This record gives sequence, structure tokens and C-alpha cells, in this order.
Amino acid sequence: MPTEPQPITLAEVVRRAVEVCDDGSSEGLDDLLLRFEDADEPISSVADVEQRLDEALGPVDADEDDAPLTMARAVVTYLAYRRDEIDAAPVELLRLAARAEFDDHPPEHVAQWLALQGISD
Repeated sequence: MPTEPQPITLAEVVRRAVEVCDDGSSEGLDDLLLRFEDADEPISSVADVEQRLDEALGPVDADEDDAPLTMARAVVTYLAYRRDEIDAAPVELLRLAARAEFDDHPPEHVAQWLALQGISD
């Protein structure tokens, strides 16, 4: 008998965000994975994902030199609202998250990193 799919957990969303953003240049992504590895609650039940990320990692402004971490935060936040996009191609997911989370105007360090990933305005 078919069952309903299991809800996507915060840990799964964080793992996907790190997978999409990991280019080998960020130590912060390892910390992000570690801090959320046991976050098995459905992401839909997390009232404020951005606040949860800030509490675990500090404010996003502290990521200034770590564009992959900044984008991973953006992807987690984006997927909290658009869980149906979790399996999107990495480039498309980065493009969608940047558009949604930065109003299509990411900070300069993130814009440069996105360009290196093949994503331009």
C-alpha cells in the first residue's frame, strides 16, 4: 500500500544546500552540516529558518568572505518555502535562490562566486 512521502527535514535541506554550494573553498559549509546533521524535524515546522541559521552560525554578515556559505544559507531559506525544488539542477537552484533571497542583487562577493559557477545576472 502506498504511503505519503516523508516530509523533507531541515537536515535534508541543509545537506542539499551544501551539496549544491560546495566548491571546495568553504570551511563554513562543514560547520553548517555539522550543526544541522541531527535536525530531523520537517522544515515546514521550523517557524523562522533564517533565525535558526543565525542562531547556529551567527549573522549572515559574518559570512562576508565565504560566498558558498552565504549561498547555502540562501538555498536553505529558499527551499524552506519551495520544497518542491529540492531536486532541481544545482545551477538552477542557485539561480532561483539568489533571485528570491537577494532580490536578484546578491552582495558583490556572492555575485562573483555565482559568476564562477556559470550564473550571471
